[in-house]
Amino acid sequence: MNRYVVRYYFTEGFRGIFLHAFSSFAAVGVITACLLIMGSFTLVAVNVQAMVTEMEQSSEIVVDIDESLHDSAAKSVGSRISELDNVQRADFVSREDSYNASLEKLGEILMQGVPIDTFWHKYKVYLKDVQYAEETKRQLESIPGVSHVRVERDLLNRLLSIRQVVQTVSAVLIVALLIVSLFIMQNTIKLATFERREEIAIMRVVGATKGFIRWPFVVEGFILGSLAGLLAYFTQVFAYNRFEGALGDVQLTSFSELWLPVLAVFVLTGFLVGVFGSVMTIRKYLKA
Repeated sequence: MNRYVVRYYFTEGFRGIFLHAFSSFAAVGVITACLLIMGSFTLVAVNVQAMVTEMEQSSEIVVDIDESLHDSAAKSVGSRISELDNVQRADFVSREDSYNASLEKLGEILMQGVPIDTFWHKYKVYLKDVQYAEETKRQLESIPGVSHVRVERDLLNRLLSIRQVVQTVSAVLIVALLIVSLFIMQNTIKLATFERREEIAIMRVVGATKGFIRWPFVVEGFILGSLAGLLAYFTQVFAYNRFEGALGDVQLTSFSELWLPVLAVFVLTGFLVGVFGSVMTIRKYLKA
C-alpha cells in the first residue's frame, strides 16, 4: 500500500466526517458520554474495591491460646500461624495487654477483683483474602496450642457481598455501554454509506475492490472513535479531580496511579468501537 493510497483513504475519511458533520458530532458526543459513564462507574468500582480491600486487611480473626501455655510457648504458636498461606500477619496480645486494655476501658472500679489470669494470650490474625476465612479458621484450629478461633462472619460476609455486587454491576454496565456505542457508530457509518451510495456504485462498476471502498469508512470510524476516547479521557480527568477535591477527608485512589490505564482503555475502546462499527456496517452494505 503506497503513500498515495493511504493519503486518499485519510482524505476521504476526513471528508466523510465533514460531509455529515452533525451525525459525526452526535456520534462523538454519544460515544464520549458512554465512555464517561463507563469510566466513572469503573473508577467508583476501583475505589470501592480499594476500600473493601483495606477493610478486609484490617478485619481480624481472634485466636485464643490455650490457657495452660506460658508466655514463651504461647509466642511460639505465632510462628505456626504466620506460616499459613492466607495469613498476612499475626499480632501477639498477651494476657497482660488484654487486662490493661480492659482496665483502661472499664476503669478500676469495675475491674476490681478481676484476676489477670481471667484473660488469655491471643493472636489477632489478619488475612490476605477474606474469601478463604473459613478455610483459614479450620487451619488455625488444627494448630497445637490453639484453644478457640473467633471469626466475625457477618462483617466478612458483608465485605464479600459488596465486592461481588460491585464487580457484577461494573461488568454488566460496561458491556451495555459498549453495545450502545457500537450501535451509534454503526448508524453513523450507515448514514455515510447511504449519502455516498451513488459514488460507491460507480466505484464498483469501474472495478474498485471492496477493500479500496471500505478503507475510507474504516478511517472515518477510527478518527471518530479515537477523538471520542481522547475527549472522554480529558473530561474524566477534570471530573475526577473536582470530585476528589469536593470529598475533603475521604481518600480516593490518586489519579496519578490510574491515568495510564484509563487513557489506554478510553482510546483503545473508542478506536475499537469506531473501527468495528465501520467494518460491520460497510461489510454488510457491500455484502462482503
